[in-house]
Amino acid sequence: MDIKDKVAVITGGASGIGLATAKKFAAHGAKLVLADIEEGPLALVVTELRASGIEVVGAHCDVRREEDVLNLRDVAVNEFGTAHIVFNNAGVAAGSAIGTSKKVWDWVMDVNVGGVISGMNAFLPLLLEQNEGHIINTASLAGLGGVPGMAPYNASKFAVVGICESLFYDLQIRQSKVKVSALCPGFVKTRIHESTRNLPSDLRSYAESPEAAFMNDMAKSFVEAGIEVETLADAVYDAVDQGHFWILTHHKAAVRTTEKRAQWMATNEAPALGFDGVTQP
Repeated sequence: MDIKDKVAVITGGASGIGLATAKKFAAHGAKLVLADIEEGPLALVVTELRASGIEVVGAHCDVRREEDVLNLRDVAVNEFGTAHIVFNNAGVAAGSAIGTSKKVWDWVMDVNVGGVISGMNAFLPLLLEQNEGHIINTASLAGLGGVPGMAPYNASKFAVVGICESLFYDLQIRQSKVKVSALCPGFVKTRIHESTRNLPSDLRSYAESPEAAFMNDMAKSFVEAGIEVETLADAVYDAVDQGHFWILTHHKAAVRTTEKRAQWMATNEAPALGFDGVTQP
């Protein structure tokens, strides 16, 4: 897809991956609809982008709320007439497989999976009707292989990969020109380790728990060693430009993780973990 004059809708658009990708799309002539749960940073980003001549509108959006995502679609249609690229990117991380409360699990799943589902339900009818568009759903390398200390996140990202694969074939059966991509990066320099800043009020106590502090510190060390968000934004742009399904910023790790699972299934011998929390090559 040539994205010049196309409309790109991005959740989690006020920072990190979302913002870097917005800037990349805008550099190639796209119009932007940015959504975020953090109203202050979103307003600041919209003001800065407009000052540089970019056509952009912002919409406060908690992707756990279907009505917020439907409103996001309406904002795109009212402002620009349609949408072409929908980047379901908002995400959070918290908890391990042992001892994490159901409410924390629900929060992670509602944002990471529910947000993707609501985004697809809101925008796919529009894209299918115009027979043009591209859905990008943010999964993770953690959606291709389990790692310790991240069970809710792993579960949510495995789900997103499965959703993307299923949608790919649904679109193929329809012979639709609409595309879908599964974004599965490794560690990226974002604020994912600060996810608890957006915890619902009834879960604030979790943010202060020793478990949360330990997980945040561990995740921070990995994230700070990750790739720059601009590198990931380049990969997302290339996928839209070329119509690719997989977006693998850490290609060797993604493929090797998948190969290791196949070996585990064939031999029942579990892969060893490396220091970085992924299976050793």
